Amino acid sequence: MSGRLDSAQPYALGLFRIVVGLLFACHGAVALLGALGGTDGKGGTVELGAWPHWYAGLIELVGGSLVLLGLGTRVAAFISSGAMAYAYFSVHQPEALWPVQNDGEGAAMYCWAMFLLVFTGSGAFGLDRLFTRRARAAQPKPTEQTPVAA
Repeated sequence: MSGRLDSAQPYALGLFRIVVGLLFACHGAVALLGALGGTDGKGGTVELGAWPHWYAGLIELVGGSLVLLGLGTRVAAFISSGAMAYAYFSVHQPEALWPVQNDGEGAAMYCWAMFLLVFTGSGAFGLDRLFTRRARAAQPKPTEQTPVAA
């Protein structure tokens, strides 16, 4: 049983990355564009350049989209994880100690989900893997005997 689970791991990780990236990007789309019928909680979109909400929305939209596509996954996930850690400690944690009390479960979960992707990479279905495969295929194959320069 463990062998089957191990062989499915890249696919499960790829699906995890896709779902987390999509949901994260949706938060940014709501904040910046008012998309999906949502608002920023104040009845509109976040004002252009407003610190920190506009920048958080930009990180969510761009970082979430990159994670969704599996393109630059580790870097996008690292920046996104840091943004959510900042959001948790600057916005939610001062309200109460526990995430369930301070409405910070989302920020905490996104922080740790993105942090996991920093170490695991994109898994299956990611553009990172596609580009890596193409780059390896384009490299010249080493010959058995390499001439030695005299």
